[in-house]
Amino acid sequence: MTEDDAGETLFSKAVKQWLQYKSCNQGLSRATIAKYDGYLHRLELFLAEREKDHVSAVTDDLVDFCGVHLFEKGMCPRSRVAAVCAVKGFFAWMLRFEVRADNPAELLEYPKAGVRLPRFPTLKQAEKLLIEPDLESLMGIRDAAIIATLMGCGLRLSGLCGLNESSLIWLQDDKGRERLQLRVLEKGKKERMVPAPEEVRLFIRAYLGHPDLAKIDRNLPNGDRVLFVSLNNRLVPAHEYYGENRRLAPRSVQDMIAMYGKRARLPRELCHPHALRHLYGTELAEEDTHILDMKVLLGHEKADTVDVYNHTAIRKLTRVVDKANPLTKMQTPVTQLARRLSK
Repeated sequence: MTEDDAGETLFSKAVKQWLQYKSCNQGLSRATIAKYDGYLHRLELFLAEREKDHVSAVTDDLVDFCGVHLFEKGMCPRSRVAAVCAVKGFFAWMLRFEVRADNPAELLEYPKAGVRLPRFPTLKQAEKLLIEPDLESLMGIRDAAIIATLMGCGLRLSGLCGLNESSLIWLQDDKGRERLQLRVLEKGKKERMVPAPEEVRLFIRAYLGHPDLAKIDRNLPNGDRVLFVSLNNRLVPAHEYYGENRRLAPRSVQDMIAMYGKRARLPRELCHPHALRHLYGTELAEEDTHILDMKVLLGHEKADTVDVYNHTAIRKLTRVVDKANPLTKMQTPVTQLARRLSK
């Protein structure tokens, strides 16, 4: 691996430039940037074993890396899609900016990965999760507000943890009642507005009005304030435990939901923030929400992405089947019994 005067490989330097380009010009999230960086670091090590780098690699090298090599490392086809995306994007960028005179990744194919339906709690399971926090304590009302916001607004974890008080837009409806909208930043600082249901408004009002919250310094340099605060972060010295350092970390939210799920004896795979987002998306589909409205509410760029929730809207699909299936229109040995049971 060729290094520059600073000891950085030319490969990693090129990757850093490409990721900066993607971040600044296309607004990719930090999570996506980190993922791409990891895949390309793997590629660098793979090519080094063949005594090659980003300039000398050929198509066969990239095919071997994205196919057999990553498969042998335990990556399923769905996971390898992102790796191929990173490799194709990186080499296309090098061609465009004349780091290379060709693009060996141009004909690289994406692995075929079937659509996997999301898993999420039922409404009864979600109820059990939401009643677990102790509403008498600041921690409990904070946790209930977080769970309600994830369920009722369908936020991604990054969007939830990034909320400040300025993200809360307090409005009045045509009857003079207070309503709440959330200004959410997700996926590379892409902004969207999400109307909050009345339950979320009430939980957040109760959290903001808790007397123990007033004792916490959550002020930011720009005059804003962190919304959901950390209450017991031992990694931050006491004299620095204020402002941005008070922001609740994504991992803490994940652990908190898993803890309440365990208490409620719910399956672990249903007790994480994205499962609650899937519940939100599915309930939108259950109510025949227009796919373009779902796209806006869920913060997706493409309407096709939200189509998966039409496959998980079981109550709606059950009503369709009950009405339209051929057995309903026939006389069978169990027709009379089925009709009596359905009344």
